[in-house]
Amino acid sequence: MTETPKPKGELTLRTLAMPGDANPAGDIFGGWVMAQMDLASGIRAAERARGRVVTAAVKEMAFQLPVKIGDTLSVFTDIDRVGRTSITLCVEAWAHRSRYNKMEKVTAGTFIMVALDENGAPKPVPKA
Repeated sequence: MTETPKPKGELTLRTLAMPGDANPAGDIFGGWVMAQMDLASGIRAAERARGRVVTAAVKEMAFQLPVKIGDTLSVFTDIDRVGRTSITLCVEAWAHRSRYNKMEKVTAGTFIMVALDENGAPKPVPKA
């Protein structure tokens, strides 16, 4: 018997996929999913940095399954590495398909966030 995959990391953001976020076939735009992942990365990194952060890079992201209108998108974040001014997060997006009572991983990616000071310059991330 195979084990059901589970999300890695902490649930950071949940939102509902709406008709305005979809193409005419009912698939949610990938850019919308990526934006939700970016928001979740910003929330988690800002908590860790105890201040303002910005997205520096997104790496290794591939869509495995579509998100449909009515799905609840759950974004999980896991801090992989903390550098001097940067925080690298592994981010997973999962769709809860309520009509089938099923959770499926739709995409994952690596997001690199940079901590900024009040002048917008990179600043050291505080020790945990």
